Amino acid sequence: MIRLSIPARQALAKLTLPVLIVASFGLLLLGKADALLAERARMALADALAPIYAVLAEPLGSVRAGVQDLGELWSLRSENARLREENERLRRWQSVALALDAENQRLKASLRWIPDPPASFVTARVVADAGGVYARAVLLAVGPNHSVRKGQIALDERGLVGRVTEVGARTARVLLITDLNSRIPVILENSRAHAILIGTNGPRPRLLYWPEGSPPQEGERVVTSAEANAFPANLPVGVVHYSSTNAPEVEPTALLSKLEVVRIFDYGLGGVIPPETQKKPTPGRH
Repeated sequence: MIRLSIPARQALAKLTLPVLIVASFGLLLLGKADALLAERARMALADALAPIYAVLAEPLGSVRAGVQDLGELWSLRSENARLREENERLRRWQSVALALDAENQRLKASLRWIPDPPASFVTARVVADAGGVYARAVLLAVGPNHSVRKGQIALDERGLVGRVTEVGARTARVLLITDLNSRIPVILENSRAHAILIGTNGPRPRLLYWPEGSPPQEGERVVTSAEANAFPANLPVGVVHYSSTNAPEVEPTALLSKLEVVRIFDYGLGGVIPPETQKKPTPGRH
């Protein structure tokens, strides 16, 4: 072992940093001068380290998979707890619904209730989101010899979509409830207060003209009203949600942004367009 004197060690320590800096600059200049040589050196180093990476990758992958499995087990446990709680709530609501249904049937029997006749409907596919003169409307392919008429109601599997405004020989246009021209009489389900649902050309229509002292409540369900014979009663429309400007809007129940198939119902209503004034399209004409 070579022993250096204290002055020699101090001089060597002072030279270490400049030597490293010079070596770094030398490597940089070498890389700039001969890019192919630098690339070969990098690839040779990568080839030399590849077996080490391969050996380390397997245990690291196992550790990563184990940590992921533990996270999934923990989330699965919390999900199971949430589902058990939700099932318990559904069982309670099922009991309430069965009791209310039995009471409803008894009341109808005592009143000799005559139910409304079931509405006929046809199913149509959305072929375009072309509003024409409207900002929020969809075009449906209904086929030839159809029975679709203006004023009929369009629904998807969740709730109200809108109503038919234009009818051709093979297509029909539906004005969505979010369009600025849409006006729908509705009822706030909790208070049974009447209001008007007005489209805004945005994702949510707005509530107006509710009775004084019965403002819409956050989360309150909204259904259609049979007022003016324009819509049938109790079609699901959406849920009240207050905007950032404290305006009562309605989050639609129907998936208006993902419409593919809708059903056109004929409830026999004449509140918007009387049946005798409607003209059926002539088959074969475009």
